[in-house]
Amino acid sequence: MKGKNKFYLLIIIAGIVVTVNRCKPDEDDGVDPPSTPIGTPYDLEVPQGFPQPNIPADNPLTVEGIKLGRFLFYDKKLSRDMTMSCGSCHLQTVALSDPEPKSTGIRGMQTRRHAMVLFNLAFQEKFFWDGRALSLEEQAIMPILDPVELDNDIATVISRLEVDPVYPTMFKDAFGSEAVTEERIAKAIAQFERTIISANSEFDSVIRMELKADFGPSRINNGNPRRGMEIFNNEIGDCFHCHGGVESQFLFGAFGVDDQFKNNGLKETHVNDRGLGEVTGRSFDDGKFKVPSVRNARFSKPFMHDGSIAELDSLIEFYNFGGHANSPNIDPNMKAAGIGRNWTTQQKEDLLAFMETLVDFKFLSDTNYSDPFD
Repeated sequence: MKGKNKFYLLIIIAGIVVTVNRCKPDEDDGVDPPSTPIGTPYDLEVPQGFPQPNIPADNPLTVEGIKLGRFLFYDKKLSRDMTMSCGSCHLQTVALSDPEPKSTGIRGMQTRRHAMVLFNLAFQEKFFWDGRALSLEEQAIMPILDPVELDNDIATVISRLEVDPVYPTMFKDAFGSEAVTEERIAKAIAQFERTIISANSEFDSVIRMELKADFGPSRINNGNPRRGMEIFNNEIGDCFHCHGGVESQFLFGAFGVDDQFKNNGLKETHVNDRGLGEVTGRSFDDGKFKVPSVRNARFSKPFMHDGSIAELDSLIEFYNFGGHANSPNIDPNMKAAGIGRNWTTQQKEDLLAFMETLVDFKFLSDTNYSDPFD
């Protein structure tokens, strides 16, 4: 009998616990269940020929999340003194980069590296020149905390957004409640950044989508864009190894797991900046930096991680020179390092004319990517 009584007693206690738990009010801890998407699903239009986008299962794209992310990207509340936003160093008119070699951060301090272009990020796997962020969600928070960039802390950002008359409703629309959390801030900015796509250049019309028979005459010089593309994609130019359209599935920059970081022979880059080596701790990664896209290069100058090459014709001249052979870990594809390629004036003009065909004027003025506070 005693054993039977204990059994009944355990059943009664279990019933009481279940009843109490059911009666407790739901607590919003700001953690979003990955299986319950909130908001209006957004169907990202992947350009023909592009790779599949990297969209985490716990952060699907929604109209409301993208809108919130766009506001956060351009909101100066994210900086300590409320003078700067992410958009302060990533200007749409210059392909969401910075026209200065190095950006001016909070309190006038200078950043360490040139601001990278921000487009076609949904198809990439590592972020920043040194690849230290493994997702856009991780990347989104780093500039906020960086002492030179926005120099803020998450608690301050959250408190500012919580008392704003607009943001609580926007967070509720995007994530199901008004809770403002670090995770939700990162997710929203990442959603917005994944929608920034550049794929409407003349090159895309002629080659990728085959909507036009051929390139029109160059608008900037006497070069021939078709000849320039041939130089770009053969051993004379050797550009295709790192920036090839076919090789990068039309991204024209870093793509895949093993081909994202290179040392292109820029003189003594390893002395003050180890690049990827700072992240991995491996000496054979010293001097390697993420391969940027050459789409919109006419507007994304200056070039290189340190902004040391001012103009597009100077960039072409650097690769004509071939790079510095004594640069450690120089990429094997820099076969003309220390020798030079000896391109003719016409070949250089042809290359410039081809690069012009990679400008996406629609992207540079698309209001979906512009500052909503304007």
